[in-house]
Amino acid sequence: MSNGLLIFLSWLFACIATVGSLFFSEVMAYPPCALCWYQRICMYPLVIIFLPAAISFDRSVIKFSMPLVVTGLIIAIYHNFVYYGVIDESLSPCTMGVSCKAKFIQWFGFVDIPQLSLLAFVLIFLLLLKLKGQLNEE
Repeated sequence: MSNGLLIFLSWLFACIATVGSLFFSEVMAYPPCALCWYQRICMYPLVIIFLPAAISFDRSVIKFSMPLVVTGLIIAIYHNFVYYGVIDESLSPCTMGVSCKAKFIQWFGFVDIPQLSLLAFVLIFLLLLKLKGQLNEE
């Protein structure tokens, strides 16, 4: 897979995640919890970082995007642990306001918002790892 395509796919996944989160909160009126906000803080800038890098392939995209992706991925994993009760909700920043365990959607009976966020960060992380591997081979 070409380097430009890997960055474009990363941008596409970041766009879908961003538009999806805005759709859930602004159109469907689902209020985001604290962990959702932290994940948004990591995801939204990726749309801006990946687009110019995809247009004029910039090798430094990994250096600028990977810290956001890894941070968002860690928060998404933690959010899923809280959501499914592996970690007690009292150990999260969701003790005030919207619960981090609030169930707004369940597509196909099991796909929920924390899983969608985790999926987006995992896909982008894997694409960036592949890109890094290809750049190291050059």
